[in-house]
Amino acid sequence: MSGKIDLDRVEMPKQSPEKRKRNFQEVALGYSPEQAAKEAKRCIQCKKPKCVEGCPVGVEIPAFILALREGDMPGAVQALKRKNSLPGICGRVCPQEVQCESRCVLGKKGAPVAIGRLERYVADWDLSTKKCPVCELLPPSGKRAAVVGSGPAGLTCAADLARMGHSVTIFEALHDGGGVLVYGIPEFRLPKNIVRSEIEYVQSLGANLELDSVVGRQVQIKGLFEEGFDTVFLGIGAGAPRFLGVAGENLNGVYSANEYLTRVNLMKAYRFPEYDTPIKKGKRVAVVGGGNVAMDAARSAMRLGADEVHVVYRRGREEMPARLEEVENAMEEGVIFDFLTNPTRFLGDDRGMVKAMEVVEMELGEPDASGRRSPRTKKGSEHIVEVDTVVIAVGTVPNPLIASNTPELKTTKWGTLVVDERGRTTMEGVWAGGDITTGGATVISAMGAGKIASADMDRWLRENGAWEGK
Repeated sequence: MSGKIDLDRVEMPKQSPEKRKRNFQEVALGYSPEQAAKEAKRCIQCKKPKCVEGCPVGVEIPAFILALREGDMPGAVQALKRKNSLPGICGRVCPQEVQCESRCVLGKKGAPVAIGRLERYVADWDLSTKKCPVCELLPPSGKRAAVVGSGPAGLTCAADLARMGHSVTIFEALHDGGGVLVYGIPEFRLPKNIVRSEIEYVQSLGANLELDSVVGRQVQIKGLFEEGFDTVFLGIGAGAPRFLGVAGENLNGVYSANEYLTRVNLMKAYRFPEYDTPIKKGKRVAVVGGGNVAMDAARSAMRLGADEVHVVYRRGREEMPARLEEVENAMEEGVIFDFLTNPTRFLGDDRGMVKAMEVVEMELGEPDASGRRSPRTKKGSEHIVEVDTVVIAVGTVPNPLIASNTPELKTTKWGTLVVDERGRTTMEGVWAGGDITTGGATVISAMGAGKIASADMDRWLRENGAWEGK
């Protein structure tokens, strides 16, 4: 590649904060063809691309960017989809800044190539044109695979297994496919038509999707094998909420982030009364937590009409696990951040509605096992803050339904399934991946787990080898 390299990336257009904070339309507007072409030209096509090493699903990043740069959009799509069946989703919610983009050599002197933005551009071109054929499928193997859960891990595993020639059925407990992609991530960050389109792509590979199918209740894991499935993948996520364990959490107006976001996203509460799902549209809202889920809840509350939205977090900004982009977007939209602050109890009125919370100020001590500095309470810092809605966003744990009914599946003390490095559980023929094995994590890490598991499932199905799960 000749010529001077532009060290500044092409910024992606987005709605203004004043406009977007009161609507649920997508914030980022995407690149124009000219902007995408300009950004693609920044890629220097490394002979040993470190960016690929930083991608949990191994996307052929230089290949798809080169095809885009040369105007070969079908080629760009095919290069992208060889490893990633959900590029439209990944281009929007994947934390590229700490994965592929963090490995880009341009980042040593300037801004790394905007890989995620280019991925979104290519994926959106594909979804809008429908000009690319389905990826090549191997001949039918005669084997049947059951995938439980249609979130990122399940969809990735199902797509890969279908491409490998296996007959795949996805069992989804909810009335719509997508798992956390539809119930957990707001429309303004991940439009649901994108999720539906990518699910349709997985179905086009041959995967069958069965909705309202609760594995662990309507049918057990052993029952799937009895029905003729040769193998099972569990990608059921970690959908049960964690709470603070303080007084007043049972007051009306105190939501778990799971319930709050499910009502807003999956059940379309933000479009009431068109959809009859009720949700309290608080005027002074507190969101407790510092991750992406907390940002989603806070920004949703702002869009529902709150006068004031506070993110209450017991550590400082530098310790927040949320993506920098999401924190900056929230701040631009007027969300207030109460750092080094922690709720100790919630107070209600005579109708059982939350009206205030007691908080204490925190200070950071020595790093804990995670490497983050441990927060500790400042004595005498207790004070009362008025609120009328609270959202608890401090993490999730797996739903124990399947594990409790399947003694062959070993779990950890946190309720996650025990798996080895290949995704094998302690039950022969059963793999698992994503949040059910790690606890709440990222979409792309779940996809990576689904890909690792599918590769091992394929080997096992074809070789009929011995089971070596833990």
